[in-house]
Amino acid sequence: YTFGNLVGYGAGRLHPKTPAGRLLTAGLYILCLVLVASYTANLASDLTISKSKNIISGIDDIKSGKISSNRIGIRVGTAMEEYYLREISNGNRNYYPLKSQQDIYDSLLNNIIDVSIHDAGAAEYVINNVYCNLTLVGEGFDKSVFGIITPKQWLYGQDLDVNILSLRETGSLDNLRRKWFQIKKCSDSSSISTAIDIEALIGLFILFGGFCILSLFLFESLLTCVVQSNYVK
Repeated sequence: YTFGNLVGYGAGRLHPKTPAGRLLTAGLYILCLVLVASYTANLASDLTISKSKNIISGIDDIKSGKISSNRIGIRVGTAMEEYYLREISNGNRNYYPLKSQQDIYDSLLNNIIDVSIHDAGAAEYVINNVYCNLTLVGEGFDKSVFGIITPKQWLYGQDLDVNILSLRETGSLDNLRRKWFQIKKCSDSSSISTAIDIEALIGLFILFGGFCILSLFLFESLLTCVVQSNYVK
């Protein structure tokens, strides 16, 4: 009978005749209805999350036109713009122009653009610690080499070279990268569970327990009345 209520089949075959049975059946109907509705909603949420994968997997999807050009945000006057014009659009400025880094984040969060090309280091820090609703997809590309400019014949030039080399050899640069870029303050969205907590349903089971207790009291009172009536006779 309980299984029939849960799956919506065969529940109508049992027709309680006593008031206590009807009360208990009503409680069971309510319990099964809420349980099935909660499970259905939770299952739909799980399926939605599992299907809401990243719309692209990397730079190759942008090159292949998987994203409309007017939904690609590019910061004007940067190396990212130069790369886009050279490698993706063949010199066509068909992207959505952005003026600052903050403009990149705001446009993504406000659904003005779908993707943006950004410096990997800065993007990694921002999505791990500031904007938890954004994500970094794909592998790095178009890696550049940066240099430190100093005056010619600078007195401390050799000391600078030696110290930078020492920082690299001792792993200090890697430690700084892990400290500032790889430590996450944002929770991993893939680890968020959508399971129904027992705390969310405790009230429902308490209500059903109340129905059971009331049914027992009603059954006991009716039974007492019947026994007394037979005793009087």
